[in-house]
Amino acid sequence: MSKVEFKHLFSPIQVGPMLVPNRICETTNTINSSQIPGEIDENFIAHHGAKARGGTGWIGSETWLLNYPFPPETPDEVGLAVGFAAHQAAYQNPAFHDGMRKFIDEVHDAGSVALVQLTHLSAVWSPSEVPVIGAQDYCPHELGDEEIEAILQIYADAAAVAKDVGADGIEIHCAHETLGYSFLSPVTNKRTDKWGGGPKERVRFVVEALERVRKVIGDGLALGIRMSGKEFRRGGFDNLESREMTYYIGETGLLNYVNVDVGHCWGAPSYVPSSYYSHGEFRECGKAVRADLGEDVKVLFAGRVNDPVIAEEILAEGYCDLIGMVRAGIADAEFANKAREGRLGEIRRCISCTRCIDEASEPLTFPYSPTCSINPVIGNEVRWKNEYAPTDTPKRVVVVGGGIAGCEAARIAAQRGHKVTLLEAGKRLGGQLNLAANAPGRDDFEDQVYFEENEMERTGVDVRLQTAADLASVKALDPEAVVVATGSVPRVPDDVTGLDLPHVVQGWDAIAGRVKVGQRVAIISEEDYYETPTIAEYLASKGKDVHVFSKSLHLGYEIARYSVSMVLAHMENVGVKVTPNVILTNIDEKGLDFVSSFGGGHTYREEGFDSVVLIYGSVPKHEIYDQLKAEGEIKDLYVAGSAWIPRWMAEATRHGAHVGLVI
Repeated sequence: MSKVEFKHLFSPIQVGPMLVPNRICETTNTINSSQIPGEIDENFIAHHGAKARGGTGWIGSETWLLNYPFPPETPDEVGLAVGFAAHQAAYQNPAFHDGMRKFIDEVHDAGSVALVQLTHLSAVWSPSEVPVIGAQDYCPHELGDEEIEAILQIYADAAAVAKDVGADGIEIHCAHETLGYSFLSPVTNKRTDKWGGGPKERVRFVVEALERVRKVIGDGLALGIRMSGKEFRRGGFDNLESREMTYYIGETGLLNYVNVDVGHCWGAPSYVPSSYYSHGEFRECGKAVRADLGEDVKVLFAGRVNDPVIAEEILAEGYCDLIGMVRAGIADAEFANKAREGRLGEIRRCISCTRCIDEASEPLTFPYSPTCSINPVIGNEVRWKNEYAPTDTPKRVVVVGGGIAGCEAARIAAQRGHKVTLLEAGKRLGGQLNLAANAPGRDDFEDQVYFEENEMERTGVDVRLQTAADLASVKALDPEAVVVATGSVPRVPDDVTGLDLPHVVQGWDAIAGRVKVGQRVAIISEEDYYETPTIAEYLASKGKDVHVFSKSLHLGYEIARYSVSMVLAHMENVGVKVTPNVILTNIDEKGLDFVSSFGGGHTYREEGFDSVVLIYGSVPKHEIYDQLKAEGEIKDLYVAGSAWIPRWMAEATRHGAHVGLVI
């Protein structure tokens, strides 16, 4: 049991008329947990309700995207680069009201408070004819006075619904490319009428929206805004100007709280800072607002706080009154209860990979369900509730491979009552997590290794490290079920000459320190996610001159919008050079030959590199599975994770856990 004392984190706090049972907040995050568009279904309630039952005191759930008073002949526009620009919104649907009442009842039954965030999110209407977001460069329609008046009334209409369904508080979103933000930012508000000007004038839209909402809800609900502490955008407001605007808004007496973060959707940092940023790095923005507004207006700070010990430290040192911990609750919905009960070693800590918010902003599948790289239950809460149960027939289970898929299969199987033995060839569990954790900005990945190690001990899994399994050693354990989670190995291209030269090495060997790498390094990348930038940064941190040659339009082509700018900016910061759109054809002692990714026969030559590092993805390693399957003696035989198909971390986690669920 932990001896950490949480004197602040679990103390109640009064926010206007709303009593919050503790300081842990699920700030509003649109993770698209409902499987029925425009409604609140059982998946939504299960996802966000789990956090309330898990001890999170403040549940913001998902934002209410508001309608726009477009002319009737104007088509709706909804999409990544546009946002939500539509005549009708979900909050106007009676079925949505019924679902929200059920959800809020669920939150209240758990002892938490439920807040509603109101958001006008659209790049097609704006205060000025200036592009709103980095995803597009078209100029929006400039709002006229009648249109502004209609929009302000929409905030009031939505607030009336929020009050009717039982919300405890209302927040107006004024950050990250929302309409409120567009009025506040000097980048997007160039007006010279009453809606524009200096910091004092640019807050008028937000103040009038708050006045409309307060008139509807009275003093019975808490009222706040979400505000960026600084934009991190060329020409945008800095922290001093943000403080000035927040102070002017606070002077009206309309606010009970301010929710502070930093950045915007397309920047570095994004308002969802990744592991490249330290824990709570921008906490000073919260402290400044807290000093400016006084004790009557509470300050909520959000920005990569995923550990209850760090949250306690931030609160104790006066940086804020409440702490946003969304991703902590995605990684482990029970983290708050575990911390309060002293079970810190059981917490699955968020590794800040940003897969959750990235996936929500650019879903790869439909219907979409929330995704977490390390928590297999997220997005599957209803299924796990219905299907997870102790086994009626305990079996002897052998898991071959201690990467994340193997560990999750072993963990779940053992929790359900099976007798599990895990064989791992390496010195430690974790597989490729151990490689990633070697790189600066990725050290938090080791937290998941600690979690799996703790869980193996807690659930009674017999872990045998430095045990290279083969057919005979697996059969010697007399298993009734076998899970093969032996992972993958780096892919070696078959269309490149010169791969046998001594200065050519695999990326995995380089980041593991198994090979010597020279001063000038060429990385050949046919991988579009995080593997290439992670290895590039590792080598740059060792003082190497790193040049990446990528087959794609840019490095990290499959990394989504909330994170890709942070990755590319980080590569600039550590001095990594990138040449896109080239494919390697030949390596010799002096240099490298490339052909254009676009075809047409254009060729290029680069020389002067001491080492060539290959990153071509990986291929499954499943020989033991094939052998056992051919023999046919073991009926309960499974292959999991990258031994099935090498993909990303979340896929391996979910696959391994699912195998543990069905044994």
